Amino acid sequence: MPFIPNSIRRFISHFSNKSTRTQAPIMADDANKEYSKTDIENYTMIQAFEWYSEGEGVHWRKLAKLAPELASIGITAQWIPPPTKAAGQESVGYDIYDVYDLGEFDQKGGVRTKYGTKDELVAAIKTAHEVGIVTYVDAVLNHKFGADKAEKFQATEVDWNDRTKEISGLYDVEGWTGFEFPGRGDKYSKFKWNFNHFTGVDYNNEGGKKAIFKIHGDGKDWAKGVDGENKNYDYLMGADIDHRHGDVRADILNWGTWIIDEIGAAGFRFDAVKHIDSEFIGTFVKHVREKTHKPAMFAVGEFWKDSIEDLERYLGNLGTQFSVFDAPLHYNFKEASDSGASYDLRKIWDGTVVQRSPIDAVTLVDNHDTQIGQALESWVSPGFKPLAYAMILLRADGYPCVFWGDLYGTKGDNPQEPVNQLADIIRARKLFAYGETRDVWDHANCVGWVRTGDERHDGCAVVLCNGDEGVKRLEVGKEHAGEKWSDILGWHEGEVEIGEDGWAEFRCPPRSVSIWAKVDAKGREEFKKS
Repeated sequence: MPFIPNSIRRFISHFSNKSTRTQAPIMADDANKEYSKTDIENYTMIQAFEWYSEGEGVHWRKLAKLAPELASIGITAQWIPPPTKAAGQESVGYDIYDVYDLGEFDQKGGVRTKYGTKDELVAAIKTAHEVGIVTYVDAVLNHKFGADKAEKFQATEVDWNDRTKEISGLYDVEGWTGFEFPGRGDKYSKFKWNFNHFTGVDYNNEGGKKAIFKIHGDGKDWAKGVDGENKNYDYLMGADIDHRHGDVRADILNWGTWIIDEIGAAGFRFDAVKHIDSEFIGTFVKHVREKTHKPAMFAVGEFWKDSIEDLERYLGNLGTQFSVFDAPLHYNFKEASDSGASYDLRKIWDGTVVQRSPIDAVTLVDNHDTQIGQALESWVSPGFKPLAYAMILLRADGYPCVFWGDLYGTKGDNPQEPVNQLADIIRARKLFAYGETRDVWDHANCVGWVRTGDERHDGCAVVLCNGDEGVKRLEVGKEHAGEKWSDILGWHEGEVEIGEDGWAEFRCPPRSVSIWAKVDAKGREEFKKS
């Protein structure tokens, strides 16, 4: 039985009258089931952007155009980039200026964001919803950038490597902490920000000194429920938001309910949660679920750390069901991709969220931060990616997230090609990855499993290897005796006949994967003939 924090157990019991299929965490299951029009039973998320996605306001329109295609291959949810106004009009969006401006007001260089206008955003979400795709908003609640004015306040400098250690006396600092939103005025929110609403900045406008300046005030301190790196990792960048301030809390909680209702979203992806007090994130999620009347609203956080113990501790402190991206699994994929045949595939799940707490795991291969050229660059090699995607898409545990850059390629100074036939691997999840999982995980370089299917779906057999040609004898069941099966990807030629005992020998090419299904399985016509 995998470890499940007590808070999650309590939340699951609240939904005990609902289906608890193992294809995805319970909240992903419920969020898609309750808020989308799809009849697909295996839920699959796409990170619907990459760091270098096209700017100049075209992205929302592109998402609307691609929605039918994404739905057809099996995508049921899209995590969109931050839709809120950033400090620069062509910014990716993580330097948040005004969370209530979704491309509606003339601020910070224009009306639109990098991705388009508010009307185009709402239209893209509506179009996606019509074809069965729900939308998760990227919520950046840790910091703010692009202040309208600088203010003077008292602060002390702290050590970069020990944020609890003050290395200067108290003195006046001029920081960019005044946010007045002249383009928006008081529409949606009358709240204006000043230095009292932040805990720290990293720039003194008087003299231009760069340091971490801890703002002082009555009862003001770094947040407690944050990651312990640098002794306290509350401060990350920009003007760091003080989530304990009553007016700040009220405004952000109001924004959470407002944006879900305003644009018709079904959940959130939270940026940089290891820098935000876990108490506040838990309160935010519970508040929005209650006030929007969406108790199954999905929530996933980016707690990017290769430590299952820290991730479990975080999940256990939230007091409500919450998912996290499986960073340890990503790093296992990275190690496997770099190591080739010397990597023991039987270790791939060790120390991962999906192994220890599958109901909380959003599994992934890469994302916008790990792609080439970015701060957390740890790109999984193209040759290993089909194997990694087969592992997150064709097994029962975890809620898989496909990266836009793997499906459509990335741009920038180091452009990358799409993963070969990734759309078909996603489609195989939609059509065949159901029922019992029968594992044959008995060799360092070649592993396999069978999904037995259910009353609505035919099953499949998967073989992958990181060395020479892979071969696995797998049991698909006596009821399949005499059937002919073939590789739906077309990477391994020929057919296999299932024996009278329900077993057969399945193969895959060297350093590759094959996905086998019977030649007349329901849905085979959706795969292009090679």
